[in-house]
Amino acid sequence: MKTNTSIIALAKQTITIESDAIANLTNFIDQSFENCVKLIHNSKGRVIITGIGKSAIIANKIVATFNSTGTPAIFMHAADAIHGDLGSILKDDIVICISKSGNTPEIKVLVPLIKNYGNKIIALTGNTTSFLGLESDFVLNSFVEKEACPNNLAPTSSTTAQLVIGDALAVCLLNLNDFSSNDFAKYHPGGALGKKLYLRVSDLVEKNEKPQVKPSTSIKYVIIEISEKRLGATAVIDNNKIVGVITDGDIRRMLKNTNDFSSLIAKDIMSENPKTINTNAMAVDTLETMESHNITQILAQNNGVYAGIVHLHDLIKEGIF
Repeated sequence: MKTNTSIIALAKQTITIESDAIANLTNFIDQSFENCVKLIHNSKGRVIITGIGKSAIIANKIVATFNSTGTPAIFMHAADAIHGDLGSILKDDIVICISKSGNTPEIKVLVPLIKNYGNKIIALTGNTTSFLGLESDFVLNSFVEKEACPNNLAPTSSTTAQLVIGDALAVCLLNLNDFSSNDFAKYHPGGALGKKLYLRVSDLVEKNEKPQVKPSTSIKYVIIEISEKRLGATAVIDNNKIVGVITDGDIRRMLKNTNDFSSLIAKDIMSENPKTINTNAMAVDTLETMESHNITQILAQNNGVYAGIVHLHDLIKEGIF
């Protein structure tokens, strides 16, 4: 059995080998790389990314990154391509073929077929003099000196290098496309990052109860309102205007300081001029407001009209925290 020391040393060695391989890629970022970026940017078609084995897995990830950052892309497995999937390639599409050796049988069959279609081919390979490297229109060099695998066999450094080249392409295209945070939100509506960019206060309050009492409401019914609506607070409304707020903290302080509260009403314990936020405000701004004032609820209003309460738990549930 390996000792902890040898396991730790091997893990560190793996990371060092791969990080060195990635750092060396900067030597391959040249005019050919820039030409590839410009070709994709100016294309009217999509990017078809293909590979086989571990390279196919990397191709899938690069496709996902392209699509999420504004560059339309689809994955095509090299083996499936020569059994019918070539039909997914359209006239203006650009094909990126990923292969460490550039000499796999599937690639040797696939590349001539793509060339017959007239599509431009970009090779992403660690062997620029391979069949793929020589037959492609452009070459992206992902050469690594060795795999992190002790036997120098399992694709490790090479697949990491492929992935990094794909990320470099995606980031350059993102920049050329002026891909903004709003675009990111459009493509990531279900993620926490996207929600920070599009989720508004109105989206939160519409899901909640709307606790409210009058200034003259008895404390008994104030407590009932807070308990039933389960937001830890209630707005105090007079003539359709927010005049105060009562939180469960206010109730606890009242109970601590008062033995008989039967004669008290809402206005006796409410906090006047409470912090509010407009329903059009972004949810992430609501969080900043709540944090800066050290509060866990905030009243929402629309054109001066009470709209509901946003609780810190609402933001946590949506992943905005």
